[in-house]
Amino acid sequence: MHLNPYGEDAVNLAAELANCRPKTAGELARRCRAAGLQVDGPFGPADLDRARSLLDAWERVVDAPDERTRAALLNRMLADSADHPRLTDHAGDGWHLHYRDDRRSPGALLGSLIAVGTALHLVGRGMHRLGRCAVADCSTIFADTTRTGRRRYCSHRCANRDAVRRHRARRNAAGDRAGSRT
Repeated sequence: MHLNPYGEDAVNLAAELANCRPKTAGELARRCRAAGLQVDGPFGPADLDRARSLLDAWERVVDAPDERTRAALLNRMLADSADHPRLTDHAGDGWHLHYRDDRRSPGALLGSLIAVGTALHLVGRGMHRLGRCAVADCSTIFADTTRTGRRRYCSHRCANRDAVRRHRARRNAAGDRAGSRT
């Protein structure tokens, strides 16, 4: 695994996997590799099961009602998946830091990557930087990597849909007020 490896790429991968859960170990492997992970060895059914449990725990972090709860849930994930930091040059492309043992299974490595990446994302950008789309009928998870830290929607499409809905509601309310005066 050698994507940042512990930055916004990891938290975006977690959101992408949580929003559309992989159905097979092969799909999980393809999607992780497409995201830039260099994983030695095949993904098996146990890795898929571990990823599913990991994503369930990660969604609880996303949906935490406050910062303290979010931190406690994430600390539990870190304790379950991260090892002591170590320097590695496993890919031969330069020394970098890992928070996991390279001999662990791909599912365990994914757990370390997502837990540490999420922790670094939240402490570096703000504990509020994970969420679900503000559109009532959309539950898509996003990691807020914007400069301002005020993201509310999963996509431009949802943001535009909600803006149109609010505009129509204001227009209808103004029409109702005007109609009641006559």
